[in-house]
Amino acid sequence: MANIKSAAKRAKQAVKQRAHNMAQRTELRTAIKKIVAAVAKGDQASAQAVFQAQVGTIDSIADKKIIHKNKAARHKSRLTKAIKALGASAAA
Repeated sequence: MANIKSAAKRAKQAVKQRAHNMAQRTELRTAIKKIVAAVAKGDQASAQAVFQAQVGTIDSIADKKIIHKNKAARHKSRLTKAIKALGASAAA
């Protein structure tokens, strides 16, 4: 445990910040799972609608530096690619 008052305060703040960051990260994972579930159903239009609704969440979490912006971009890219593949498989 911290011996100095300021160190004790920082430790308390770190616990609160970690809890907040973990909640944000959980929200991100939930958003991604919602999109993946929509893609798994096979309907491109509904998957696109879910993607549009959740992309703001992904960007917001990246803006808060909970995850790196490149990681957010990578997730969005892969999910977009999966949604576009639904249209290609439906046309074929």
